[in-house]
Amino acid sequence: MEESGRAEATRILVVDDEPRMRTMLRMYLEREGYHVEEAPDGRAAVAALEQTPCQLVLLDLMMPVMDGWATCRAIREHSDVPVIMLTARGEEYDRVLGLELGADDYVVKPFSPRELIARVRAVLRRAPGARPSRGEAERLVFPDLVIDRAARTVNTGGREVGLTPKEFDLLWCLASNPRRVFTREQLLQKVWGWSYFGESRTVDSHVKNLRLKLSGGKAAAYIHTVWGVGYKFEVV
Repeated sequence: MEESGRAEATRILVVDDEPRMRTMLRMYLEREGYHVEEAPDGRAAVAALEQTPCQLVLLDLMMPVMDGWATCRAIREHSDVPVIMLTARGEEYDRVLGLELGADDYVVKPFSPRELIARVRAVLRRAPGARPSRGEAERLVFPDLVIDRAARTVNTGGREVGLTPKEFDLLWCLASNPRRVFTREQLLQKVWGWSYFGESRTVDSHVKNLRLKLSGGKAAAYIHTVWGVGYKFEVV
């Protein structure tokens, strides 16, 4: 019942240049109780988001006018709305590029309705503003570092640090499990919801960005590389 109630209040923007694909996606999503908006290309999608806020975007990659990569980049300039990319191309390079541009998941066509809805629900559960599970901490405080999950803010050195949604989620995952060592594959699954292997440079690039943004104080040193394994968060 709780999942259904959440769906009824959720608006999803479907961006695809093929009318038949938009119609099919609308049918799948409305059957689950989601509200659906449509856009035939990236430029129209960016304009639609400015007019009508949505909680998730289903974004085709191969489109005229503005392709999915350019659209995702444009969306990330002003919005943290979750993005799931849809494409017939499943190469590793495409997946990595999509993740590094700020996409939250990647679904390769053809896909089953059950897979799509499961991924939509999973991404919405991880989205900014999603309610934490009962008993889960909403604020972490360390020397020179405060992470507020409810407000999705990070403060260090007396200043607020601007993080992308995935940078924040990665930091929260590490900091809420101090001294635990995560492999890159585990971080991909926990933060991005991906079970694919071979995307390690996506994790590495996000860790690099985190350290850079947290530099100037003690906090950058809290993220440790465990050589040959992955990363951990530890205050030393």
